[in-house]
Amino acid sequence: MLSSFACRQNCWGAWPLSFLGGLDPIPALSPQSGPTLDMPVPSSFNDVGQDGQLRSFVGWVWYEREITLPQRWTEDLGTRVVLRIGSAHYYLGPTPACLSVSGPRGRHEGGHLPFEADISKLVQSGPLSSCRITIAINNVLSPHTLPPGTILYKTDPSMYPKGYFVQNTKFDFFNYAGLHRSVVLYTTPTTYIDDITVTTDVDQDIGWVNYRIVVQSSDHLQLDVCLLDEEGKVLAKGAGVQGQLQVPSAHLWWPYLMHEHPAYLYSLEVKMMAQTAVGPVSDFYTLPVGIRTVAVTESQFLINGKPFYFRGVNKHEDADIRGKGFDWPLLVKDFNLLRWLGANAFRTSHYPYAEEVLQLCDRYGIVVIDESPGVGIALVESFSNVSLQHHLEVMEEMIRRDKNHPAVVMWSVANEPASFLKPAGYCFKTLIAHAKALDPSRPVTSVTNTNYEADLGVSWLPSLVICVNSYYSWYHDYGHMEVIQLQLATQFENWYKAYQKPMIQSEYKADAIEGFHEVSASKTGYSTWDLSTSLWHVGSSSLTRDRTWGPCTGRMEY
Repeated sequence: MLSSFACRQNCWGAWPLSFLGGLDPIPALSPQSGPTLDMPVPSSFNDVGQDGQLRSFVGWVWYEREITLPQRWTEDLGTRVVLRIGSAHYYLGPTPACLSVSGPRGRHEGGHLPFEADISKLVQSGPLSSCRITIAINNVLSPHTLPPGTILYKTDPSMYPKGYFVQNTKFDFFNYAGLHRSVVLYTTPTTYIDDITVTTDVDQDIGWVNYRIVVQSSDHLQLDVCLLDEEGKVLAKGAGVQGQLQVPSAHLWWPYLMHEHPAYLYSLEVKMMAQTAVGPVSDFYTLPVGIRTVAVTESQFLINGKPFYFRGVNKHEDADIRGKGFDWPLLVKDFNLLRWLGANAFRTSHYPYAEEVLQLCDRYGIVVIDESPGVGIALVESFSNVSLQHHLEVMEEMIRRDKNHPAVVMWSVANEPASFLKPAGYCFKTLIAHAKALDPSRPVTSVTNTNYEADLGVSWLPSLVICVNSYYSWYHDYGHMEVIQLQLATQFENWYKAYQKPMIQSEYKADAIEGFHEVSASKTGYSTWDLSTSLWHVGSSSLTRDRTWGPCTGRMEY
């Protein structure tokens, strides 16, 4: 969490980048030597240069940059200085990505989610006006990373040079790497608000906001809490590390197109006063809050007690040149397209998206199925205890980051895992129980493409919503669209008989026309968006006999 009182310094821009290469553990960090390439942050490094080797590079890279620090940060011992990296891809254990701030290393395993390093002691150790930040990233995927992968060495000396290898994966998108989101230096007091958890409930026209606050480094403090409406009017007040606020005639958070005033957001303000060894300190944080409920019945997904139909898409964060690098214009364009299409939801296929994405979802009323990077889990080794432990840690990081977003209505622990393998049963039982323990307020799913009789993962799902990916008339019965409706109806009926829970057709699609991405009509008289919207409505009638038929509670095009 970044305090509202925090001073922030964005470290976006061009960073010198060098390539270490190789799969060996990272050597001792030292100033860069040899050639470097200016690399925009945030961005993936793969498509920025003109070197073909950079596109497919596998191994260690170094980002390094000198940062000028405000004088107060380096002299005030009552100030905590933190380096926060929004996302960097990927990291390996036992040699995870390392960052160095003119001194000792910090480590983090796993991409897609933020991590922090408290660098106060480093920058306050003596006269200092700047520091060198070095971030080493390894994009090698192993059977124990998320997503997993394998390294295959080619050893025939007549065909391959010495040490030649390829990175193999079981997912169908490019393994972009780099500093993909913001890199920020920020400050807080030494005693600070570390975490806030908010859950909401509704009783007739009364809204309830339950809060729990974690403060670091002091037991002698005062916490004041208030809830404001969109006009800034204080509606309720509280005090202490936990409590419940009552909101009469509450404006509920509704999804887009489900209410004439969707996505209503209140503001929860938390103010801390504490006594410390250096005197009194204060901290302040504002959190957007949407009052809404989520529930699952045998055949429906309910938001605020009313049936919700997922009419959406599966997204990716990829774009030309920047790769997975965060980009505001692209993000806003995506949301304009979603609303133009009439979509009310998407799944973060197949990894957690940038925090700014979820913030816009809260504001616009776009419902989110928040998915972990558990994609391509196809090997028995990827269900091992080592892999499971890492997967549990990733779920904890994702839920901690995203738990307060009203737009997030469900967690997805994986996409298309080999859930027919024997170890999958215990693995998914543990993952799902862990996610529910961290957040009892939301259902958990695992998106499957395994036959309902063979799947060992979904049977452990509490508050079950079954998400199924299927591509009828694509991988078999090629082009015979006349059989899609029967095959989908059979699929729904089999799953429903087995579990009596609602289903989402979480992936379906027709193929695209390569290079054809115009919104407006081209010389041919139609555009790719004409095709998309036509397929959208064809898919709707093919996926369900009727929009409210049986257990089907959503469709999401890929």
